Amino acid sequence: MLYNVLLVLYFVGCVFGLWFVFKKAGVAPWKSLIPIYNIVVWIKVCGKSWRWYIYFLIPAINIFTFLLLVVETAKTFHRYGFWEQTAAVILPWVYLPVLGLSKLQYVDPTSEPPHKVGAVRDWLDAIVFALVAAVIIRGKVFELYHIPSSSMEGSLLVGDRLMVSKLSYGPRVMMTPLSLPLVHNVLPLTNGQVESYLKWIELPYHRFPGFGSVERYDAVVFNYPDGDTMCSAQFSNRSYHDLVRQYGLDAVENDRVYDDFGNRIEIGKIRVRPIDKRENFIKRCIGLPGETIQLREQQVFINGKPIRDPEGLQFTYAVNFKPGMANPAQVLDGMGVSQEDMQNAFMEQRYLGTSYLLLPLRRDVAESLRQRYDVAAIEPVIFPAGDSSRDLFPHDTLHRWSIDNYGPVHIPAAGETLALTPQNISIYARLISVYENNTLSVSNGKIYINGQETTQYKVKQNYYWMMGDNRHNSADSRYWGFVPEDHIMGKAKTVLWSFDKDHKCVRWNRFMRSASAL
Repeated sequence: MLYNVLLVLYFVGCVFGLWFVFKKAGVAPWKSLIPIYNIVVWIKVCGKSWRWYIYFLIPAINIFTFLLLVVETAKTFHRYGFWEQTAAVILPWVYLPVLGLSKLQYVDPTSEPPHKVGAVRDWLDAIVFALVAAVIIRGKVFELYHIPSSSMEGSLLVGDRLMVSKLSYGPRVMMTPLSLPLVHNVLPLTNGQVESYLKWIELPYHRFPGFGSVERYDAVVFNYPDGDTMCSAQFSNRSYHDLVRQYGLDAVENDRVYDDFGNRIEIGKIRVRPIDKRENFIKRCIGLPGETIQLREQQVFINGKPIRDPEGLQFTYAVNFKPGMANPAQVLDGMGVSQEDMQNAFMEQRYLGTSYLLLPLRRDVAESLRQRYDVAAIEPVIFPAGDSSRDLFPHDTLHRWSIDNYGPVHIPAAGETLALTPQNISIYARLISVYENNTLSVSNGKIYINGQETTQYKVKQNYYWMMGDNRHNSADSRYWGFVPEDHIMGKAKTVLWSFDKDHKCVRWNRFMRSASAL
């Protein structure tokens, strides 16, 4: 509610200031109250050309234009100071009323020559203006994102550059405002060891209204839910919680972690990050709030009914080439299999001593390989249920699931009351304690929330189930559970362009392609 009031004050303050600015310029003040028309009049008051009307019609560019017009308004009152114009750009809803109510007199900009500034001042103005506008656009309108891993192949490829819309679900208020502009969580050139933000001020979660809400099959960018605590030497590769589960709290806290071969796993500094400074992930929304999700033999069921698979879905296949009849690497490269996937398959083949290669493939690619004369056999790899795995969420020994046979799991919705039992508390423990800031304990089969024994819990926000399109090579909700609504950043809308690092070329066929999988 507070943020909505501030947003209203922003617009009211600007209109209020324009009322008095128009009055001093000899224009009827009531014209400042009419949307769109007030912009037309404002441009004329600042003595600008018809091109400015066009600039206001272009999304994102109109934000730059609005802020620049505030600066031009200051100039019509002979206010040329650097710091004053900087304040005008940062706080226009305060500056315009102060300017309009001051004793300063309006001067028609067309009646005198333009004010000239030195080269240094010109650069300072441009830098400040660009930073402020870029921060607003990046936080409230759209952001660019690149695909760093193969977890979304074969729909979104490594090297894709995406436009992520913040308006699709509504812009999220910056929760950590003391942050270096245009930098996510670490400073450049520090090898990821120095944070780019200060936690002196942490604002509560709020999202302004958007064009819609998260829907099934949306490609969603969000902050990594398991990344609230991380080890600086691991980044998003392995979370602190994952390391603790595997190696124990004492080993991780004292940086004494070794793998099965005795090799030391570097931990580095343990850091706790606020929500908006956790690593950015992209996955596809498969389960919505209030639904129950289950996987049976790789098929996803929602509320007991199968759903259609996203286009480009990949699974692992065992591919056995006939000896001496083909060059497997050449064949697979022609099928669009990445060099990384091939190298991993060849290494695993040598390590296991098998005749087959384990490869993530789209079903149509697998079928094409099956038709080739030089392929002896190709079979899908399906992981059966039955062996409990602490790698999978909820990391206990009660739920004997696999990545292909998983669940059922109920996805909580805001306002829903969950029935809690000793059998399902591990599924909702992190939701209750971490995402919704309660104390939780279980003793002698009894559940205590904030010190009170209970068998139910009322959920405060919506949760989602995200999965990668490369189903056997994706760290997703099957490994770390629900994605809270306050972690969601935006919707991947368009592949702006794409670079194929394997062949060192631009993928022109992906230029301006939709990021949707349907």
